[in-house]
Amino acid sequence: MQSTLYLQPHQARKSEPTAYENLLGDSLERAFGQDIVDLEGLAAYLNEHGPQPQHTDITWTAQTLAAELKRLGND
Repeated sequence: MQSTLYLQPHQARKSEPTAYENLLGDSLERAFGQDIVDLEGLAAYLNEHGPQPQHTDITWTAQTLAAELKRLGND
């Protein structure tokens, strides 16, 4: 019998998520639940519902969201 390989969600992370990361993830999940899946739509949703970017002097754009997701994925 061949065992099925799968990724346990917590095995790939290096530390517990921060409050900001949890808020961002929750907000993205709500946006996905409303069928918002493109970066422009997600950025607009985040600007309306939060959280704001960690650098509060900027707003979400497709570019800033992509950069933040890439940064978080590399942590």
